Amino acid sequence: MVSEYLKQNTAEFHDAAEKLFSSHKIFSKTFTLEDYKKIINTNYLMLLHSEDKIFTSLSDKFSEKLHLDRRVKLPLIEKDLSSLDLKNQKETQHLEFADEHEALGAMYVIEGSTLGGNVIAKQLSKTEGFDDVTFNFFGCYQENTGMMWKNFKEVLDSEVTPENYNKVLSGAKKLYTFLLNVN
Repeated sequence: MVSEYLKQNTAEFHDAAEKLFSSHKIFSKTFTLEDYKKIINTNYLMLLHSEDKIFTSLSDKFSEKLHLDRRVKLPLIEKDLSSLDLKNQKETQHLEFADEHEALGAMYVIEGSTLGGNVIAKQLSKTEGFDDVTFNFFGCYQENTGMMWKNFKEVLDSEVTPENYNKVLSGAKKLYTFLLNVN
């Protein structure tokens, strides 16, 4: 299954992202508003440079099966930017996906951040200093987070054949690399 293949082969990228964002501080309740601003701004830049390109790279089959209209996150994270007094930016770097398999790999990174973000939002909502924070991006699916992740994995696993696993992995690595290096 491609979802397991991606999980195993992107673990080092996932760990690097957790380190970059000081994720360990979330559960020790030492995560600050400045830490949160960093994670939101970096995820915003990732979405700004990739979301539309991913969605336009996917065939109608994937658009329908993945319910892409319910997965749009850029406007939500822009609300978070505004509430945190951070500025919207323009695309400054070139990021392309060679085909829909690479786009699916990149989408794996975004959907994974949404899954983890749901946990982050719940934890931070109980942390001092986050009383007035709205979690538009991290709470985007609300109680449907598990269902949306399950749907994404099921579509990946049923539609991506083994000969395309490396293309999907390439897209995931491409977006993880972008996320880890964007300023």
